[in-house]
Amino acid sequence: MNPFSRIALLLTLSGLLQQCSYSQNNHLPEKIAKMDSTQKNNPVYSNSDTSKVNMSEEEWKKVLPADVFTVARQKGTERPWTSKFESFKETGTYYCAACGNALFKSDTKFESGCGWPSFYEPISKGSILYTPDHSHGMDRTEVQCGRCKAHLGHVFDDGPPPTGLRYCINGVILDFKKANEAAKNYQGKSNQ
Repeated sequence: MNPFSRIALLLTLSGLLQQCSYSQNNHLPEKIAKMDSTQKNNPVYSNSDTSKVNMSEEEWKKVLPADVFTVARQKGTERPWTSKFESFKETGTYYCAACGNALFKSDTKFESGCGWPSFYEPISKGSILYTPDHSHGMDRTEVQCGRCKAHLGHVFDDGPPPTGLRYCINGVILDFKKANEAAKNYQGKSNQ
């Protein structure tokens, strides 16, 4: 290949990479705006309020995106390896996407290979509820949000130390805030 052909090929590849990068990142503000507007339209969403939430299914349906509603209120399960949080490695806190309740710290997240985000310990004892689940011919323990009772996933006893537990969580029911954002939000609310 002559030098001019190589240059033309490199320029073409560079242009394609820029287009791919632009098209992927171009939708990011839309996704963030959608998430923010969903939270604004949700009267119970709060990262600091720990009071129990009691809303009808019809009220939940009005304030939650369809995919979140299906998992949270109808005990749905997202397809494995489809969650943006499956291999996510940022430092911060995971919250319930339905009500904003703090659920897990990022330092308790681990790679389980199961296809869903996995954690070995919740942020506090009250952040998670445990319910026997005998559906689909299996005996499992369902985990729900301790504030709004949203279905999160299941807990199994095949996790790493120190707990030996694996909280297998649907990523669609999780919101995430980086450590510095979560601290800033907390400080802002405590100053009000």
